[in-house]
Amino acid sequence: MPMGPNLASWPKDELRETQPMAAPGPAGPQTLPLRIALPFSAPTIPLSALGLAVAVYLPNYFAGHLKVPMVIIGGVWGLVRILDLPVDVFLAIFMDHTRTLIGRYRVWLLGGVPVTMLSLYMLFMAPVGFSGTYLFIWLVVLALGTSIQGLAHQAWTATLAPQYDERSRLFGLINAVGVVGTLAAMAVLIIGPSIDLSNARSVQLCGWGIILVTPLCCLLAAVVAPEYVAPNLARRPKIGDYLEVLLKPDLLRLFLAQLCLSLGPNWMSAIYLYFFEQSRGFTGQQASILLGVYILVQIPGAGVAVVMAKKISKHRTLMVTTTGFSLGLLSIFVTPKANLAYAIPFMAFAGIMTAGFGMMIQAMLADVGDEIRLTQGRQRMSLVYSVNTLATKIAGAASIFLTFTLLPALGFDGREGAVNTPAALHNLDLAFLFGPFVFVMLGGACVLGWRLTGERHDKIRAELEARDAALEATPLFEATLDHPLDPETHRAGA
Repeated sequence: MPMGPNLASWPKDELRETQPMAAPGPAGPQTLPLRIALPFSAPTIPLSALGLAVAVYLPNYFAGHLKVPMVIIGGVWGLVRILDLPVDVFLAIFMDHTRTLIGRYRVWLLGGVPVTMLSLYMLFMAPVGFSGTYLFIWLVVLALGTSIQGLAHQAWTATLAPQYDERSRLFGLINAVGVVGTLAAMAVLIIGPSIDLSNARSVQLCGWGIILVTPLCCLLAAVVAPEYVAPNLARRPKIGDYLEVLLKPDLLRLFLAQLCLSLGPNWMSAIYLYFFEQSRGFTGQQASILLGVYILVQIPGAGVAVVMAKKISKHRTLMVTTTGFSLGLLSIFVTPKANLAYAIPFMAFAGIMTAGFGMMIQAMLADVGDEIRLTQGRQRMSLVYSVNTLATKIAGAASIFLTFTLLPALGFDGREGAVNTPAALHNLDLAFLFGPFVFVMLGGACVLGWRLTGERHDKIRAELEARDAALEATPLFEATLDHPLDPETHRAGA
């Protein structure tokens, strides 16, 4: 029984929508060569470095050095995230309908670069005591730029790796390359004090590094990597098609999983420095070293997750890694305070487990996107990933808002030089443990009984490849290649 609509059931004048950029064959290569996969992964470097800086260092830099009240930071951060929530969905719809001479996702990846660069400069070089309005404006611009780049890169990745296991490999490689960016940002912040740079100057230097690397990495990916644009059945899209995607049960489950798996670590990141410096007794440099270990081991951790996914499937790998992370987090509380040697192994274990979170969700989303394309006859990969980024944005907003409003209510003072009571530090411990442990465990539970396994996905890919080949063999397809900009050809799928 076919999983999707039979090609013969579609009207002959609705067979194909023209796509100007196409790699040979409907599914592209079985395995993307490393010489292409590595440079294609490059945009993840600045995005990952930015993720660390924004989640861990920038809020503290604003509150401590620039003297902006924590309540303003938490409130504005939460407001921007709320207003930004529907943006990715609309961006995704435009992306999936984009047709240019250089491809679909490539043009969006490059277009987001200047937006991101400008917002980074205005935030990392912000004046002392800036207003909530200033923070609001530039956080909005930053959210737009990173949404464009991140969404385009994820959707492009899904089309480059069509096979079940190959997706785990490519997303694993991309996550490992992203760790390089995170470690580079960490290196600046760790080495800075050793060369007589203040913490504030180190954060600013990190910002300049991200600004300069962003265009280079995106241009490298755009030049080196091919873009296969799958053939669409050229019928006019309906609002119900988009609602069907957004309300698909499998996609909703991955949305909830991503929400929990982003909220837990983001919660931990937001109060990481406070916890390790003031509660566990580490210096700022030691806390950064521990964070560097946690991030560094995610490179081999990605490889562990890829191997595990091939052996036990993606969703089971996700459940194993979420459980392991939670146990690792608990173990931090039994290590001696201010003892770097004892803390390193536990942070390393938690980091290895963390590596499996994002890459498994991203690879599973690509599988769902294939099933949607088989059913609807059109590429919806950007829309699928917009649901994922929506979850990360909600989590990002909630983590900063909750932690930066919760800690003052619990009696904790985050200003530089402030002395907190034992009761306030105890509350800090509880806050650090509660959010990550609970939400990460819930994230793993979201994929219990997952149905879209490797065997089922192989059948979906076989049907897609057969239909794509049939579409590309039609006379209409040949005509559209000869006249790619013919308005009559584009009319049905515009």
